[in-house]
Amino acid sequence: MSSIMTNTAALTALQSLNATSKSLQDTQARISTGYRVSQASDNAAYWSIATTMRSDNQAMSTVSDALGLGASKVDTAYTGMNSSIDTLNQIKTKLVASYGQTDADKEKTQTEIAALQKQLKSYADGATFSGTNMLSVSTASGTAADVKIVSAFNRDASGASSISTIDVNVESIKLYDSGAAPTAKGILDADRLGSTGAVTGTAAAPTAGAASTAADTYSVATLKVYDSATGKGFSDSQIADQMKVVDAALKDMTNAATTLGAAKSSVDLQKTFTSNLMDSIDRGVGQLVDADMNKESTRLQALQVQQQLGVQALSIANSSTQSIMSLFRG
Repeated sequence: MSSIMTNTAALTALQSLNATSKSLQDTQARISTGYRVSQASDNAAYWSIATTMRSDNQAMSTVSDALGLGASKVDTAYTGMNSSIDTLNQIKTKLVASYGQTDADKEKTQTEIAALQKQLKSYADGATFSGTNMLSVSTASGTAADVKIVSAFNRDASGASSISTIDVNVESIKLYDSGAAPTAKGILDADRLGSTGAVTGTAAAPTAGAASTAADTYSVATLKVYDSATGKGFSDSQIADQMKVVDAALKDMTNAATTLGAAKSSVDLQKTFTSNLMDSIDRGVGQLVDADMNKESTRLQALQVQQQLGVQALSIANSSTQSIMSLFRG
């Protein structure tokens, strides 16, 4: 039925054209943004997941930076420890050389040992990166605080987030502790029994030139083969005890270097994992919300043709009223 009040064909053509125009706008938006889901109204579930994962990825980027900073701190301490081990080995050779020397020769050897001891302190004090020094600390009381390196940002199944760290036990690797009342001194400034080299909390300074006793203690930081105050050299038995102390300190420093090496390895592995995890999350988010540009390009061309045909169909539908007018012409 033809009617001048309701043009059914025009209404149908207009609805089809509006739908085509809406689809065309959506396709153009996907092409311009590169996203299939760019806002919550496109797909609320996917948009929510993608937004959360993007936020987590930004946190992981910060974790990656923290790991780089932590690696530098550990590298600095490791370098200082290695240099200290080399220098302590030189002190050990000086002790061996002083065995059986005259007091005059021991005085000269003592000058060399004192210079090496200053070098040890310089290495420890200089092993600082970004305000962190693991080798030379000052503990007011108790034990030295661990150095914590942020290693991961985690999110569990319930959505709760947490931070993981790689902890470096400074108490076990410190070389010097100048604090007021630490639980234990550092490897090099701790008092050690000359008989075994073990660390002790009771100091008993030996008398230069006397026979060694089981209670005698020495510190690597202050040990000497010649006492300038009395003008006497230390006896061979006392020097032998000092060599035991140095050997024990070297063993502790080797263990400390192993601890630092393990921490460095853990940081490097975590850096690689974090980088790979960030790439994996980027790929996952992309699969959820990225637009397929090949598909969208093809769809754009098809919709443009549909729009053109829709305009023509609407034009034809609107012209149908003209045929009605011809019925009333004489």
